[in-house]
Amino acid sequence: MKQGESSLTSLISAFGRSYHSQFDTPKIFNDYIAKELISQEEFNNIKENMVQGIDFFSHDIAKKFKGDTEEILKWITQVQLSPTPLARARYCEKVLLNEAMLELEQYVILGAGLDTFCFRHPELENTLEIFEVDFSTTQEFKKKRLDEAGFKVPSNLHFVSMDFTKAFSDQQLRKEGFDTKKTFFSLLGVSYYLTKEQISNLINNLFAKVPSGSSIVFDYADEKLFEEKGIFNRVENMVKIAAASGEPMKSCFSYDEIVGMLEKSGLLINEHLAPDTINELYFNDRKDYLSAFETIHYMHAIKK
Repeated sequence: MKQGESSLTSLISAFGRSYHSQFDTPKIFNDYIAKELISQEEFNNIKENMVQGIDFFSHDIAKKFKGDTEEILKWITQVQLSPTPLARARYCEKVLLNEAMLELEQYVILGAGLDTFCFRHPELENTLEIFEVDFSTTQEFKKKRLDEAGFKVPSNLHFVSMDFTKAFSDQQLRKEGFDTKKTFFSLLGVSYYLTKEQISNLINNLFAKVPSGSSIVFDYADEKLFEEKGIFNRVENMVKIAAASGEPMKSCFSYDEIVGMLEKSGLLINEHLAPDTINELYFNDRKDYLSAFETIHYMHAIKK
């Protein structure tokens, strides 16, 4: 990760959540705080870059909406950028809030970026310790944005600087107050960029010292990732964009492979959402371009 790249990735993700919160109806996931962490200049720059890149995504759409920048932006954001981040965040927080009612004490967000969960749920400040794990550059960027937006960091939010994709360290978590208590982990938008061995090792390390009942929500790509094109070729485009950015997608799994990997770490699958189910749950009867992304699945697994 080069200097500044982590902040750019976080900004683009926040842009998608901000756009959805402001302009899409009905809401899949309403991150109404995301817009506070992006300057108007940054929002406009991301918008301009996306609109200028429409020919990469679809020559037909570029021709159809030529000159209509707002419709082009809506199309790119709703077709390519937002579907997976919005739906997986909605699913993850549903599971998390349910766990919070079942004596959950710690939440670890792996690859937190500009996550806003703790600011949208101040009622949990005295009951749930939240640990955001990410690159130090991303975290410094976030702290600066929070300060500029007038947000005070709550007492239950802890920043843990770590490249967990290379070497997970519970010692760094413990320095910030992490303990061997019932823990919920989220690992969203990460698994595609790691090898199967790296993912397996990471999950092993995450659950090595936490008690039974601890759990994780993560998303993963199925075995069709590198052959499925998707509507408007969006799956193929996703893979191409990742490769061109220097962070190629490395892994995809069959369901049986996921089951085997989790079993090795002492985890049982509590819930699995395939693309068709995700579409039915979160995108049904929409009148816009939003729909569940092909090949992407969500999983909730619990330690035995």
